[in-house]
Amino acid sequence: MRHARTGKKLGRDSAHRRALYANLAGALIEHGRIKTTVTKAKAVKPLAEQMITLGRRGDLHARRQATAVLRSRDVVHKLFAEVAPLFRDRPGGYTRIVKLGPRPGDSAEMAYLELVDEEYVAREREERATAVHEPVVEDEPEAEAAAEVREPEADAEPEAEAEPEAEAAGGEAAPADEA
Repeated sequence: MRHARTGKKLGRDSAHRRALYANLAGALIEHGRIKTTVTKAKAVKPLAEQMITLGRRGDLHARRQATAVLRSRDVVHKLFAEVAPLFRDRPGGYTRIVKLGPRPGDSAEMAYLELVDEEYVAREREERATAVHEPVVEDEPEAEAAAEVREPEADAEPEAEAEPEAEAAGGEAAPADEA
């Protein structure tokens, strides 16, 4: 039994699995999106996010740690120079898995593992936050303000009706401001 054993074996020994994860993470960093099975995407996602976190640190030790895992200086350079600065202000969640459906040959569930587009997500969150919270907050003060506005209008209507009656009687009514 595999009690308290995390991670998937994927039908490979440990060296083959480590090489697979390094290759998939390197391809993700290099290309921005890879197409793979859902199981492999879920397995490599934590490693890819850890590499981006190392890239965000940006020091020499982090670069050496990333090189030890990814085994490619070109990929590590791209990680530190191009990919990590995109996620400088993001506190995590650098990747997403988009499911595509079954593969025709063997019905394996396929997915895209892709880097999250920072600007798009930031705008979407702001729009969603304003759309959800503002109407609730603004409706209550507007309703109170509308109620306050209606009350003086109700008081003004009888005065407006009284003035034409006074004019019809022959006398001139004094304006309310002068009285």
